[in-house]
Amino acid sequence: MDTLAALIAVSLNAGTPLLLAAIGLLINERAGVVNLGAEGIMLVAAVAGFACALHFGSTGLAFGSGALTGAALAALFGLLAIYLNTNQYATGLAFALLGVGLSAFVGEGYVGQNLAAPAKGVPGLEDLPFLGKAVFSHHWGVYLAMVLTALAAWWLFRTRAGLTLRAIGESPESAHALGYKVRAIRLAAVAVGGAFCGVAGAYLSTVYTPMWVEGMVAGRGWIALALTAFATWRPGRVVVGAYLFGAVTMLQFHLQGLGVQVPAQFLSMLPYLACILVLVLISRNPQWIRLNMPASLGKPFTPNA
Repeated sequence: MDTLAALIAVSLNAGTPLLLAAIGLLINERAGVVNLGAEGIMLVAAVAGFACALHFGSTGLAFGSGALTGAALAALFGLLAIYLNTNQYATGLAFALLGVGLSAFVGEGYVGQNLAAPAKGVPGLEDLPFLGKAVFSHHWGVYLAMVLTALAAWWLFRTRAGLTLRAIGESPESAHALGYKVRAIRLAAVAVGGAFCGVAGAYLSTVYTPMWVEGMVAGRGWIALALTAFATWRPGRVVVGAYLFGAVTMLQFHLQGLGVQVPAQFLSMLPYLACILVLVLISRNPQWIRLNMPASLGKPFTPNA
């Protein structure tokens, strides 16, 4: 039972940045915009959050710094892709590469510096048998991710504003005909999605591994992109997928701890192999994807004069 509780705990911890980034990208895609720059945005936000935590000693400020950084970069992407009608996929890839280089340059002076281990656990609950170790032993950022996910799901499917956003993702022409400012709403959605990715990056550098290492996002931005398709653009399924991938990521360490003789390189590949396998299984039913995917996903929109 202790081993199971430990596996659940590390899965929640490892799945939190994936959950935050995937929910942000889901909001983007529900509005009809694909942002392939999540990896780069998370990297820049990670170094911004780390610098803020190092100089001010506050994880909350670090998360805020990461959110603002992510929102700013995503808004810049949105201006290019939404208002200038640049190709969304090419622009996103450019931002992913930009983030890799920019984060390495900005973070050069922070390499080798560590943060103090953040306080973790819910007082009064972390000592409970099994559940205390499995569920209530985490940093408050883990619970923040759960709350933000619930709020995003409620907003998307239970509010008029969420309905408008989803309608724009389905038919921007119809929404424009009804008087909605499609491009402005899309830009706002992209900025909010970038803020989610920014918090995910800050979580990685201040809580998950409280240090800055070049390239520390390590493909999580790409996995988050795959999670939106895996979840068929549903927040509840994103939660399942994020923690599932978190469990696969941490499984390698548990297998090594149990003495299972498997090459470390193969275990490191497990999350990405799982991602490819899931995408292959989903692609076997393209009609199901089309029924759930926003109809205008990746398509530019220019209002008539």
